[in-house]
Amino acid sequence: MSQLFSPFDLAGQQLPNRVVMAPMTRSRAETGVPDDQTALYYAQRASAGLIITEGAPVSQQGNGYLYTPGIYTDDQEAGWAKVTKAVHDRGGRIFVQLWHVGRVSHTSLQPDSAAPVSASAIRAEGAFSYAIGPDGQPGQQPSSTPRALETDEVADITADFVSAAKRAMRAGFDGVEIHGANSYLFEQFLNANSNQRTDRYGGSIENRLRFLMETIDAVAAEIGMNRTGVRISPFGRLSGMKGYEDEAATWLAVAKALEARQPAYVHLSDQLSIGGEAMPAGFPSQFCKTFTGTLIAAGGFTKETGEQALLDGALDLIAFGKPFIANPDLVERMQHGWPINDAPREAFYGGSGAAGYTDFPVWPEQANTEQKDK
Repeated sequence: MSQLFSPFDLAGQQLPNRVVMAPMTRSRAETGVPDDQTALYYAQRASAGLIITEGAPVSQQGNGYLYTPGIYTDDQEAGWAKVTKAVHDRGGRIFVQLWHVGRVSHTSLQPDSAAPVSASAIRAEGAFSYAIGPDGQPGQQPSSTPRALETDEVADITADFVSAAKRAMRAGFDGVEIHGANSYLFEQFLNANSNQRTDRYGGSIENRLRFLMETIDAVAAEIGMNRTGVRISPFGRLSGMKGYEDEAATWLAVAKALEARQPAYVHLSDQLSIGGEAMPAGFPSQFCKTFTGTLIAAGGFTKETGEQALLDGALDLIAFGKPFIANPDLVERMQHGWPINDAPREAFYGGSGAAGYTDFPVWPEQANTEQKDK
């Protein structure tokens, strides 16, 4: 029997299969509020065992890209409530990814055009934000130089995550995923190059882990550890992140700290499929020996490679990203061996209305159209 399409118990929540829709920034919320098209988009993909939404900024300060739907205002909460209802009405399960980009932002996106914040005042070399340029038009802009957070401000951001998690529960989400991956704020604290602090959040591995673990603990105290997931990208190199001397030890310390907490899951992002570097050979097995809880991975999986990873016992759930864009019925397509469409790159980010977002057909509709065109 296929492991990929077998049920799974996720911290007490029953998933009908082990296919996860990975979080993907789509930049479709023109007002920053999820709308009817957002609800339809996720509902169309409700046959996934679990949907993890695109990153939802927990504050205006946490935003690094135009048109991303936040979760820090009443209107946003109401918009997400429409999304969760639409997904649940189709029998799906959905977590929201809570996001703070830190230094990967631009002054035009920040409150009062202030500098973005980070662990230290070190600019993210080669990083870009989708923001308003000098000509007043949206486009890719070099991320602005950040300022270092004051020690007492760190707790304020943890409080923003707790507030967002509370909103998520009110909006009907089945849980939250804390985004600690892909060069964003938590990784900026974990990485010894981007974190040059001398307070309790800098220096030693224990100190660099503190912010992420304090936030996980605070969110879990509010909504339960069984509804709290976390995403990380060990050895991440996106947006100016660089290697450092105790990097392997840092990530194994993260695994040990997560093992002690047992969140709903840990979601590993292997950046090879999005232009980064792969994790060093042997590291994933070391991580798995240290963290024994539910493990999800994303990174260019196919049905066959996902199935093999489950059979090998390294992973519990397999996350698919890009294939879900043009295949709302990806689970059924993989299950029945139906053709899987490639999404045009112009559909990845931005746009308005249904085009390139909710207008991709399920296979029976596609097959019928193709038959008529012959």
